[in-house]
Amino acid sequence: MMLGEVDISQISFDGKSRDEIPQLLRGLQYIYCTPELKGKVFSLLEEHMGTAGTGRRGMDLWKILVLGVIRLNCDWNYDKLKEMADNHLTLREMLGHSKYAMENPRYPLQTLKDNVSLLTPELLDAVNVLVVQCGQCLVKKKDDVLRGRGDSFVVETNVHYPTDINLLFDAARKVVEITSCLCGEHGIPGWRQSAHQMGILKKHFRICQKSKHSMSKDPLKQERKMEKCRQLHRDYMDKAGELFGRAEASLSLLLKSGCDNMAMLRVASAGRYVDDGRRQIDLISRRVLGGEKIPHEEKIFSLFQRHTEWISKGKAGVPQELGKRICIVEDQHQFVLSHVLMDNVGDKEAVVPFIEKVKKLFPELSSCSFDKGFWSPGNKEELEKIISVALPRPGRLSKEAKEYQSSTPFTEARRKHSAVESCINALENHGLGRCPDCGMGNFERYISLAVLARNIQRLGTVLIGKENKSRMRSEQIKEGLMRKKFASAA
Repeated sequence: MMLGEVDISQISFDGKSRDEIPQLLRGLQYIYCTPELKGKVFSLLEEHMGTAGTGRRGMDLWKILVLGVIRLNCDWNYDKLKEMADNHLTLREMLGHSKYAMENPRYPLQTLKDNVSLLTPELLDAVNVLVVQCGQCLVKKKDDVLRGRGDSFVVETNVHYPTDINLLFDAARKVVEITSCLCGEHGIPGWRQSAHQMGILKKHFRICQKSKHSMSKDPLKQERKMEKCRQLHRDYMDKAGELFGRAEASLSLLLKSGCDNMAMLRVASAGRYVDDGRRQIDLISRRVLGGEKIPHEEKIFSLFQRHTEWISKGKAGVPQELGKRICIVEDQHQFVLSHVLMDNVGDKEAVVPFIEKVKKLFPELSSCSFDKGFWSPGNKEELEKIISVALPRPGRLSKEAKEYQSSTPFTEARRKHSAVESCINALENHGLGRCPDCGMGNFERYISLAVLARNIQRLGTVLIGKENKSRMRSEQIKEGLMRKKFASAA
């Protein structure tokens, strides 16, 4: 240790604080100060991320883990993470920094992004299993049976509401932006007025956006209004198609003139956006001009987050959500045992493989409860081969189903099932409301980090609660001894 550093085991936290930072840091302190758990966690970190070699010094594995989980648990962006890592005293003590200015390094923003992105979902899931097992040892009573409760929710992607015309504008904007930049760098003319051309396209876009169907009951007026709307969309598509044609011509000239690998990647990116724009023009033509209803499978809901799904779960006040479904299983001690990302599948299709995975990770899991959205005849039979399951059946119940759902184990599991909603709400408030990271790989990492951070916070909450009880007990004993002393003196 260097001058001014504090041993991680000696860091103290405010037991009365209700903020998430002391709870999370207390859980991280327990991981670091428990030799067996620390050894397993660092073995996983070294296996998946390697150790530092020669060259410029980067970040230690412990610092990467701490900063990754605290970013998710507190729902910070990287700018906030940098500010807190540079100036939050307790967090810097957990990172192993000295209090003195001479030994007081700062974290560059890009360094934080590059190093936190080294954490993989597989690594985080493996560390999560260790944290959950350790937390269960602290709270589990003798002969306590492990029970679970599962449910799904939607993690939104960071996208705007998709319509055919604004997706076409997104494609045209990226094509013009990339092509004009490349042509300017390589001396190819034709894009000096690119900003003006985008202004014209945006004017067409806004006009189409404001055009609405006629509210009149007169069929002639309705048809006249609809024909005007079609003409506005034709003008918009013609202007976008003109820009795509010019961009393709410029990109072909650029390829013939020769360019480096980086420029080739940008050309390929522009070509992909041209294809997206052509597809959107086709969809607008079929829907607006031809009156066709577009099948859901042919639609795309974001050009930048292509994994985004349109999800309608039938919730009151929430007609649709744009993101990905996540299914979790929580135990009775409020630890999230595991999670699964459901890619274009529903609850019924994902539940059996997911429970098989959870059972392999936690063989002591004896039962699990779900809601009606997971029920199907095949699911109930398959799940009962793995664990005891409380799976209510929707609709009118038969005599056998009524007897099954009136049994004591079923009613007891259903009575405690609603607690999983509290877990989902906590996850959404600690990072999983909306994922700001781009790309499917970053999305998966974000989910795994949030689940791990939640479990570490829960571990810290358990430890702080035990310490507070122990402190109160010792204070009561001291108070009792003082009363006896004064009573004997009197």
